Amino acid sequence: MLCKHPFLLAASLLILLYLSGCQHEQRAVVNKNALFQLVPSEQSHVTFRNDFQEDELTNVLVYEYTYNGGGVALGDVNNDGLDDIYFTANKGSNKLYLNKGNLRFEDATDVAGVALPKGWKTGVTIVDLNADGRLDFYVCRSGDLPGKLRQNQLFLNLGPDTQGVPHFREQAAACGLADSAYSTQAVFFDYDKDQDLDMLLLNHSPRRFENLDEFYIKQLMRTPDALTGLKLYRNEGSRQGLPQFREVATAAGLLNTRLSFALGASVADLNNDGWPDIYLSSDYLAPDYLYLNNHDGTFTDQLGSQMGHTSLSSMGNDAADLNNDGYADVCTLDMLPEDNRRQKLLFASDNYELFRIRDEAGLHKQYMRNMLHLNNGNGTFSEIGQLAGISNTDWSWAPLLADYDNDGWKDLFITNGFLHDYTNLDFLKYMGDFLHDRQGDVQRKNLLDLVRKMPSSNVMGYAFRNKGNATFANVSADWGITEPANSNGAAYADLDNDGDLDVVVNNLNGEAFLYRNTAEKRLKNRGLSVRLEGLGANRLGIGAKVLLYSNGLTQTQEQLVGRGYESSVSPVLHFGLGQQRQADSVRVAWPSGRQQVVRAVAAGKLLVLREAEAQKPMASAPTKASLPAFAAVASPITAVAEENNVNDFKRQPLLVNSLSYSGPCLVQADVNGDGRQDMFMGGASGHASRLFVQQATGQFTELPQPALEADYLQEDTDAAFLDADHDGDLDLYVASGGYDNFLPGDALLQDRLYLNDGRGNFSKSPAGSLPAMPTSTACVRVADVNGDSAPDLFVGGRVTPGRYPEPPTSYLLLNDGHGHFRDQTANLAPALRQLGMITDAAWVDLNQDQRPDLVTVGEWLPVQVWLNQNGRLTDQTATYLPGKLSGWWNKLLVTDLNKDNKPDLVIGNMGLNTQCRANAQQPAELHYKDFDDNGAIDPILCMYLQGKSYPFVSRDELLDQLSMTRSRFPNYKSYADAQLTDIFKPDELKGTNVLRANHLQTSCLLSTPQARYRLASLPPEAQYTPIFALTTLDYNHDGNPDLLLGGNATHSRIRFGNNDAGYGLLLRGNGRGGFTTVPQRQSGLRVQGDVRSFAQLGKVLVVGRNNQPLQAYALQSP
Repeated sequence: MLCKHPFLLAASLLILLYLSGCQHEQRAVVNKNALFQLVPSEQSHVTFRNDFQEDELTNVLVYEYTYNGGGVALGDVNNDGLDDIYFTANKGSNKLYLNKGNLRFEDATDVAGVALPKGWKTGVTIVDLNADGRLDFYVCRSGDLPGKLRQNQLFLNLGPDTQGVPHFREQAAACGLADSAYSTQAVFFDYDKDQDLDMLLLNHSPRRFENLDEFYIKQLMRTPDALTGLKLYRNEGSRQGLPQFREVATAAGLLNTRLSFALGASVADLNNDGWPDIYLSSDYLAPDYLYLNNHDGTFTDQLGSQMGHTSLSSMGNDAADLNNDGYADVCTLDMLPEDNRRQKLLFASDNYELFRIRDEAGLHKQYMRNMLHLNNGNGTFSEIGQLAGISNTDWSWAPLLADYDNDGWKDLFITNGFLHDYTNLDFLKYMGDFLHDRQGDVQRKNLLDLVRKMPSSNVMGYAFRNKGNATFANVSADWGITEPANSNGAAYADLDNDGDLDVVVNNLNGEAFLYRNTAEKRLKNRGLSVRLEGLGANRLGIGAKVLLYSNGLTQTQEQLVGRGYESSVSPVLHFGLGQQRQADSVRVAWPSGRQQVVRAVAAGKLLVLREAEAQKPMASAPTKASLPAFAAVASPITAVAEENNVNDFKRQPLLVNSLSYSGPCLVQADVNGDGRQDMFMGGASGHASRLFVQQATGQFTELPQPALEADYLQEDTDAAFLDADHDGDLDLYVASGGYDNFLPGDALLQDRLYLNDGRGNFSKSPAGSLPAMPTSTACVRVADVNGDSAPDLFVGGRVTPGRYPEPPTSYLLLNDGHGHFRDQTANLAPALRQLGMITDAAWVDLNQDQRPDLVTVGEWLPVQVWLNQNGRLTDQTATYLPGKLSGWWNKLLVTDLNKDNKPDLVIGNMGLNTQCRANAQQPAELHYKDFDDNGAIDPILCMYLQGKSYPFVSRDELLDQLSMTRSRFPNYKSYADAQLTDIFKPDELKGTNVLRANHLQTSCLLSTPQARYRLASLPPEAQYTPIFALTTLDYNHDGNPDLLLGGNATHSRIRFGNNDAGYGLLLRGNGRGGFTTVPQRQSGLRVQGDVRSFAQLGKVLVVGRNNQPLQAYALQSP
């Protein structure tokens, strides 16, 4: 929840947030055509306010979670067919509003007996715990209060009186659930499938832990705590009509630890094995957990093996099937602002050392932004929140995934807000100075003066419409979410029974929101409601899975009422049908194993499904499961692509991306003339490259190469086999590159040529075989450029170490036919020499004149075509390509995808799952020069946010690198709106070099009959992660070329975060240049890590991963 700032550690217990009076309620302009209409309290009679006044006992000095707000539960508590509303108040009385129809409500709190005026109330869960057909409430409490006032409360519903008002009796102690921990929320579910409801209790520490080293973190993680740790209460059966519970978290494999800040939990069958799993989101530095059910009453945390990273300060979460593939996805919220100003004011600089300590201590990689973990259905999740467009929503609490516009796809509603900008960097500096000056002599009365300096901001919630491809459109304004507030808990239900979902929001120091949904009326999209009636002690059918089939879509929902943050949604499930008048069928699978199907269900009705009418599934004849395309096999080459652990951002703090993790390259050739393909694997500096020869069995053994071992200090980024000396065998050219600790012009950057003795033994070529090439190179490509039958070379320069992004030197090397190469770049291709940071290239005859032409790609470079005109290479990009496609390109593949016998291009790029957005009108820009004349290059990345270009660099990073700017930006506020021209004076910008990128998508360029290329779209999954490896194949033997993509980048800037959403992507081709994604569970690929190369050995695919063993997959026969 709260951001972490190292310079506040000593003062973390001396922070007081102050609220003087109630929030000024400025009403937004009402959009009468919006999907959601805010119903005035004068009309609804819902006047609840979660108000409190801070005093010496109620502030964050004594309780960090003062501003976390309360929850809301929706459900029909008096069984009149209308869902009612129950709010929790932190300090005041909770409120129960009975639904009287047409969104009019009546306050029945006092008569019902559920006010609970004492204690600090947090989350609320609605449940029929004693299986009497009436909905009960379980209310959590916390706060800096005596244990008795923290005891959670269970209000059992006794039924309505003659006036229709239900009465409740508090029975927590009688059931063994009067827990006095610091509780956030409870979730009821049947984890052991014994047909009754158990309870997961989320708790949190009342204090933060700062300045933790790895040892202390591990010690805290091993220390259980009854007041702060996670708890699981097992239902032991009833006694005298009341269920009895026993705490079993540790025995069930759940970690009860002192380092606990649990704020949200989703229970869902995440691996489709029929058993409920748990995703737990945690605040501060505490890790999230992915507990998978072991079917024996225990769970195992699988987050580290199934998810690459999580939110940092995870708040609420929700689990639902967003892409209608039958698997539940997970959304978690954090606090990254959408706009530049608040990012600059509230977002501290990267702290790589702290990040490393937490990761190595087992807290996982955590980044401050919302996350959308897309379930791949094979035990992995791809985090695509940035690509999906939902990653930046400021200080957010409750995510609610539901179909609000009734189009058959689940949308996202987010609550947002915090009373004060607690993480405002100017305030934090002021507070640090204040505490330092007083040398610890701080009284509570002084703190009120301190916190009055803290700024406040009005923020609004968010609404995102699901576009049907796991991406979302921000429709907050169009849907009427325009009212500023500090909103916390929220829930949805069809409160007026008109066929769409309404939303209720609990606001802190403000009136609650009641949003009327008009989808049925305005959009003419129809809905279908489903109520479940279970057997035994699970009357709500919690854990049941309902599938709706309509118009070619399969929608899946699980019955779970505890969703979002501190709240419970209606137990009546809701499906959108779009314009369809009926669903083809509805199928329910009950936790007991019973199933039933109802066909031709009319829209607009309430469908009641009763477990008593369901049948045990009939045993069906065994069917042969379809095999995935690939199966993991033992690699025929046993090797680890070892890498050095370096932090490029310490050398150049303003780098855009890390540059030192480019290997391994895998290059094939028959080096010993036995007719079998052998393999070269490039090594990082300090790890010699290796050569493996293939045996008759298909396995590989290493053939020692003393010449390669002697050059072990060099970083081998690429290689090519060629008959350099025209003696009938294949020699080896090795490109030396890297960033690491190399110097510009370093002798270790010199490329090498090794000559083959014909038996696969290589020796270094004589001195003078290559010109001096002290350049960090990325690629080497072979072709006979001048038509003399001798192989020539293009060698692409990648980077000048320590001086990114200055253009390195690239080379066109001509062979004299005897293995001696001359640098002819200046004569034959002068524009290539300082072209820029080239990452890949390919020789290809584009104009069919039997001469090899050159295509180059690179970082901050366009895709460029260099036509071979009698041995001279000239830029003919405009003739062949559709515009200037400048990107952060990584890899180039030349192949024929549309079967026209002409070469097509597939180019791996950054992708779209990033904070960086770029197009022709709003490109990303990199301005660089030695701004302060200290001999170092200063690259300033600028990106567009909300229509304006701003520097990405934080104020602290800027001032650390350019001391001349210190006087220009005395505080964070002065920098928050600064553009490049505000940072530098006009004369300082003179001579600045500018690089631009306008296209970050991994792309396909298809040939056309007009001899030009057209840009063809690839599936969205191709943009999930940066692509560094490409190959073509025909996996399904249909005669059409398919594509295989690999990538990821897990050494990124912390503010960008790691890119790890790829697991090896298989795309099925249609023979015309079009592709569809083969889902991971069907492709069989589960390649984790940074993929840098593919090598095909018959039916076996070998995958080169940075700093990991080689991995192999075998194509299976269809």
